[in-house]
Amino acid sequence: MKVCIDGEMLDGAEARISVRDHGLLYGDGVFEGIRVCAGRAFKLEAHLARLSYGARALHLALPGGLERTRAIVTNTIAAYGSDDAYIRLIITRGEGPLGVDPTTCSDPRTICMIDRLTLYPEEKRKRGLSVITSSFRRPSADVIDTRIKSLNYLNNVLAKGEARRHGADDALMLNQHGHLAEATGCNVFVVREGRLITPPTTDGALDGITRATVLGLAATCGIPTEVRSLGRMDVFAADEVFLTGTGAGGLVRVIALDGERVGVPELGPIHSRLHAALEALRTAK
Repeated sequence: MKVCIDGEMLDGAEARISVRDHGLLYGDGVFEGIRVCAGRAFKLEAHLARLSYGARALHLALPGGLERTRAIVTNTIAAYGSDDAYIRLIITRGEGPLGVDPTTCSDPRTICMIDRLTLYPEEKRKRGLSVITSSFRRPSADVIDTRIKSLNYLNNVLAKGEARRHGADDALMLNQHGHLAEATGCNVFVVREGRLITPPTTDGALDGITRATVLGLAATCGIPTEVRSLGRMDVFAADEVFLTGTGAGGLVRVIALDGERVGVPELGPIHSRLHAALEALRTAK
């Protein structure tokens, strides 16, 4: 692992931040997970744009602006020296006294970590995931807007823990109206009668970079798409179900929900086409 803290490159074991950092104390900050493919940051500008508007929503300045943040990512990739890796780019409020007042922190901090990440073991990726419906609901935007990729992931952590206690790989999260939002770290897609469908961000889904990429690839491949509210019954009725996410490594098939089989027994044709298209895009020179 390599870690760059405010421009200083360190080995992972040497990296330190203050216990007074409000990112640690209060989850006050934003982050991005970025995949390194063929030696470069995949969809870097889209990730930086999301980081930027998330930071603006928190009234949090990017230290040195986007240009410096972009340079830190590029330098960290070069220091790690691998064509395939995962980046965690973090902007914290910085150090300050105890208390939630963000105005007491004058110097935001940039942290860029790079390492390998396997969100799901390879054998489970090949076999497909078993998921549950979490009892933890996704908060509405007037509580906290989930389009902000903040450092506070407690809602997701609780749902993931619930899934693991039930022997499942992940959990699907519903909003307060019973509409499907997303999984604990991925967006959700279903396929019904050849049409690719995913929930809107207004139902609590993160505006995922991989999600947007898959929707764009589907259009290129001539696959009809639809962004609309979904419920548990739509998952049970689907021909294919899969998750998408940077941390997940792309597309991951779901084969069971709450102990019941979902989707076709084998890898579905739309999943296969989109997976191939995504891999071709990632490895293109």
